[in-house]
Amino acid sequence: MARNRRGRFATYESLWRLRTFVRPWSRQMWVMLSCAVAAVCASTLIPLVLEAVVNGPIERHDRAALVPMFLLALVLGSLEAGFIAARRRVQSVAIQHVERQLRDDLYARLQRLPVEFHDRWQTGQLLSRATTDLGTIRRFLGFGAIYFVVDGLQYSAVMALLFVTYVPLGAVALLTTLPVIWLAKRFGASYSRISRRVQDLQGDLATVTEEAATGMRVVKAFGRAPLMQERFGSSARTLRGSALELVRLRASFWGWLTLVPNVTMAATVLVGGIAVARGSISVGALVAFTTLLVLLQFPIIDLGWILSMAQQAATAADRVCEIFDAPMSVDERSDARPLRQSRGKLVFDHVAFAFPGNDRKVLRDVDLTIAPGETLAVVGVTGSGKSTLAALPTRLYDVTSGRITLDGTDVRDMTLDSLRHNIAVVFEDPVLFSMSVRENVVLGRPTATEDEIAAALELAQAGFAYDLPWGLDTRVGEQGLALSGGQRQRLALARAVVTRPTVLVLDDPLSALDVSTEALVEEALRRVLAETTSLLVVHRPSTVALADRVALLQDGVIAAVGTHHELMELPEYVAVLAVDYEEPRAS
Repeated sequence: MARNRRGRFATYESLWRLRTFVRPWSRQMWVMLSCAVAAVCASTLIPLVLEAVVNGPIERHDRAALVPMFLLALVLGSLEAGFIAARRRVQSVAIQHVERQLRDDLYARLQRLPVEFHDRWQTGQLLSRATTDLGTIRRFLGFGAIYFVVDGLQYSAVMALLFVTYVPLGAVALLTTLPVIWLAKRFGASYSRISRRVQDLQGDLATVTEEAATGMRVVKAFGRAPLMQERFGSSARTLRGSALELVRLRASFWGWLTLVPNVTMAATVLVGGIAVARGSISVGALVAFTTLLVLLQFPIIDLGWILSMAQQAATAADRVCEIFDAPMSVDERSDARPLRQSRGKLVFDHVAFAFPGNDRKVLRDVDLTIAPGETLAVVGVTGSGKSTLAALPTRLYDVTSGRITLDGTDVRDMTLDSLRHNIAVVFEDPVLFSMSVRENVVLGRPTATEDEIAAALELAQAGFAYDLPWGLDTRVGEQGLALSGGQRQRLALARAVVTRPTVLVLDDPLSALDVSTEALVEEALRRVLAETTSLLVVHRPSTVALADRVALLQDGVIAAVGTHHELMELPEYVAVLAVDYEEPRAS
């Protein structure tokens, strides 16, 4: 997997780019900000009420005057609590919607990205970005960013009141809090670097877990559970070590942040006590001042929590933006037009292909023409480029040079939906989803009727589906592992047939069938192939017999094209079929 890093530490640039997801909720953001300002005003007025109480009723021993002051403080406290509750309610709803939209867009982007992107990236890294990283961003947008604004407002309001109350004490408070800026700068640089490492290691650990879960049969068959446990333990220990670095960094930073308000309070008591003794300020003013300092403690101490959350969110946003920034090597052109009606003439015109980042060409100057209704088989030794050739018509990959046309139109000039509606593919390794049999079969054509589903299942010799515990509503389990390899292959074939494609691409679809089932499916395929244009990647002589013509692919080059009987005169053709024919068959 290519990490696609930009060679620098994550900055707030990527986090700022995500503001487009917040814009639809700008009205709610203003409501949140208004509630935050009102709550700060209410909380900062309470110390002024205390000052009035000390300098008034307490100093004059006027008990009757205490009641209105008590009620005023109670009202201010209730207003503060009400505004905070309203702000949190609005922000929770808004941020949940932001996270949902961000997750939807990220998933849609993953669906649009080409196959070569998914070939390079580990599944665990993608999962960690779609789950852990989005959760980190949501927590910052919903709490960290809001508290940053709230604490900033509270710090400004309290500092202003401190200077209004007594300028020397205000200066003491300001000077003792200035070192926080220097501490925050040092903390941010280190935290960003370690946070990125931790999040990458979380993705690596998710990959190890995912591979062990999906490959459990292989692990158990070879008795390699201890090895997989060691791999998991090694990844977990590495993650733990980096996570502890973050813990130590946060502990050190928060320790200093806790010390700053205490130093400020000690200096205030000293300077304020001297000022009261000299008569420069009243006792009530000193009480109000120290109470305001308590309010000032929270923004300073919260700074460590906010900065750590912001750095984690910034690195998470950087990782998420790597997916949004991934190049679209296969994309739909702006002037692409839908393919309305296809006759099925497929042409490879001087096609060459090399995987991105690799100069070696897998295919070179491939020229093939498949007439409507014709079946062309492609044979060749392993690694000759057969499966790559089969992936090109549907634009799972785009040709490096040359072009592929369908009815004379370059496939790159068609909309992807219409192209893939007309060309169906059955892969060598059938992939089923954790859905019912019916949902898997109609995946390419959800509008298929029950009769069409039944016809496709019959054609693919997949009638076993009706004998499953709940018939077509039986769930096949993750990756269809509740079924045998041959059953999965037949359902994948039915899935392709039910779409009624103009062109059918079969990448060795009979590899997992036993001899008797293979014969049944081949007989059924004869009827299907007679009505469609077909590109058939095959290994077995019996399957080659289904084709009208055969192309021999050697080292990415078409070495010969002709009927099966014509090519049997070529030693290299006979050698290819002999080698593959002797391969053991999966039942």
